[in-house]
Amino acid sequence: IGVGLVGFGLFFVLFGMLLYFDSVLLAFGNILFLSGLVFIIGFRRTFTFFFQWPKLKGTSFFLGGVLIVLMRWPLLGMLLEAYGFIILFR
Repeated sequence: IGVGLVGFGLFFVLFGMLLYFDSVLLAFGNILFLSGLVFIIGFRRTFTFFFQWPKLKGTSFFLGGVLIVLMRWPLLGMLLEAYGFIILFR
C-alpha cells in the first residue's frame, strides 16, 4: 500500500507540474507521498527521521512548502519543498 501511495503521490506531483503548477494536484500528491512514506517505514521512524536536530532546517522548508502549496501558492511552495528535500536527503 505504501509503495502505491508514494508512486501515486509522485505521479500527481509530476502531473501537477506539467499542468502549470496546478495547486490541487500538487497538494494531493504531497499528501499521498507523505502518507505513503508513513505506510512504508512507520509513523515513529518517519517522525524521528523528519525531526532530528541536524535535519530540522530541511524539515521546516519541506513541510513549510507543503503548507504553502496547500494554501494555493504552488510555485513558491514547490521551490521550498525542493530545497527542503535536497537538504533532507543529501
